[in-house]
Amino acid sequence: MNKLTVELTINGEKRKVETTPSTRLLDLIRDDLRLTGTKEGCGKGECGACTVIMNGELVASCLVLAPQADGVTITTIEGIGNEKKLHPIQRAFIETGAVQCGFCTPGMILAAKKLLEENPHPTEEEIKRGISGNLCRCTGYQKIIDAIKLAANRLSTRDEERGEKDV
Repeated sequence: MNKLTVELTINGEKRKVETTPSTRLLDLIRDDLRLTGTKEGCGKGECGACTVIMNGELVASCLVLAPQADGVTITTIEGIGNEKKLHPIQRAFIETGAVQCGFCTPGMILAAKKLLEENPHPTEEEIKRGISGNLCRCTGYQKIIDAIKLAANRLSTRDEERGEKDV
């Protein structure tokens, strides 16, 4: 099969990756770039486990072909925090017990990040809509909703103290 080069910015780093026209973005991220926080659940774009932020929009990376990522900017869960410096959303998920098996967590956190960028003070209904593309089989969603509320409160307080907005 023909190979092609995809150039993208992922988690702030410019990368060139050789791939095939039929490779999914999910596989490029996991297999070629070794960023394994992005998970494959259903492979049909219905569960949210493979969610990434691409050019500012939430996308199911299992439905995007790798060549479509040429020239784009992508954020995966690895791009928002790490073990030494957790993002406030990640910290809130841990503190509220919203992390159970962890399979849905990366997609949920990225959906929460996008939601809070667009709406720093969401209602519970808005939170439910914001994460509606992500399925969780462990928590019953209430702990996830509580985590997003906690993160929104902390981010809002932090921004007010700093006089800035950084979700």
